[in-house]
Amino acid sequence: MTASEQNIEINRLQKEIEKYIALKQSNIIFDFHNHNDKIVLDVVTVNPRHHQSFLFHSTEGSTKVEALTKMLNYIKEYKDKESSYTIQWSLKDKQELHTSYFMANNIMMAIEKCFYGNDPSSMVIFSVVLNPIT
Repeated sequence: MTASEQNIEINRLQKEIEKYIALKQSNIIFDFHNHNDKIVLDVVTVNPRHHQSFLFHSTEGSTKVEALTKMLNYIKEYKDKESSYTIQWSLKDKQELHTSYFMANNIMMAIEKCFYGNDPSSMVIFSVVLNPIT
């Protein structure tokens, strides 16, 4: 695959992932970085209302295309394999209570996604609720 073909495929996969996630109030960031000779992709959402970022999911591959393909496969199936959690939180220096939603295998993973990219000591989590299966 040429560099141009790879860039086109990366763009196509990112647009398809954005379409599947379809978060109306959030912006999506594709954060690629290297770790142990692998490309790690963290898909991060940023809420424009409270300006906080949260981890949606992380995958890895030998190339960006492979990491994006794994992310797309995850997104197509995650609702059937993970549970939905509601986390109520605030910043320590603010009075406003926020509600955010996470898909995760367990409560600890939901909390880790909430803290991703944030200083845990700057946030107060008031409640974590496993949402009913719909």
